[in-house]
Amino acid sequence: MTWYPEGYLSKVPMTNMDMRPNPGTGYPGRTYRFYKGPVVFPFGHGLSYSTFTHALAIAPKHLSLPLTTFTNSTLSTQAPRLSHANCDDDTLDMELHVDVKNDGSMDGTHTLLVFSKPPPGKWSQIKQLVNFQKIHVPAGSTQRVTVGVHVCKHLSVVDQFGIRRIPSGQHELHIGDLKHSISVQTMQQINN
Repeated sequence: MTWYPEGYLSKVPMTNMDMRPNPGTGYPGRTYRFYKGPVVFPFGHGLSYSTFTHALAIAPKHLSLPLTTFTNSTLSTQAPRLSHANCDDDTLDMELHVDVKNDGSMDGTHTLLVFSKPPPGKWSQIKQLVNFQKIHVPAGSTQRVTVGVHVCKHLSVVDQFGIRRIPSGQHELHIGDLKHSISVQTMQQINN
């Protein structure tokens, strides 16, 4: 969980459960996904007694998102509705191979957190946790971890109207201490 500074409590009444911030009222938002202010400890901090570094071994850089339906409500192809994408396509389920090295002097169990940050747009969220993998790494050694990320499930966002969309453009994955960009482009399928 995220640990917030003391002043945060005075801005977040228990009667308001909105997740998104409201600058008009000074409401800062809730959770690591929407709150942009200072924190005492960020989400996922302190999960191990050892220190770990990460190296990306295998990860895609580009993905094509096939659209099965295209209407004006799809919002051109910049952020199509999830319901208009062919989410059953196997190419949308990607694997990231990450080498996790234990730089500490003692064996440790590491929880690798994978966050997704959407391209710039009208999305309020900063980032969201899309997957995690727990692994035991002996001191001084490296273990390879495979983590799955599905475009429809993990790179989609909810717009201000409550519609789940998949934004085109550069999605940023935060994998431990790494950042990796994946370009998602839409393509319309022709059905016979």
